[in-house]
Amino acid sequence: MSFKNSRAERTTITRDTVDLEKGTGNIYESIVILSKRANQINVDLKEELTQKLQEFASTTDNLEEIFENREQIEISRFYERLPKPTAMAIDEYERDQIYLRQIEE
Repeated sequence: MSFKNSRAERTTITRDTVDLEKGTGNIYESIVILSKRANQINVDLKEELTQKLQEFASTTDNLEEIFENREQIEISRFYERLPKPTAMAIDEYERDQIYLRQIEE
């Protein structure tokens, strides 16, 4: 999934719980679905960021390298500006891009 093209809100907005409840009929089940998806998004973002920052990892740290690494700073700033994983999960949920597989007992 491309997180760069996410249309999720970058700020906190008030949501109507009735709208969140429509997909499942139970607000608590909807919240569980959203939290699990937000965790998945967070893990994906963290793995992607770690891979990009490993390119800049060095075995020897000297003071000049720490202050001169502007690319690493730009990558970090980009990920800081992304919407929060929870906002991305809610956006996906509202656009019906999340599905739930229930294991029958």
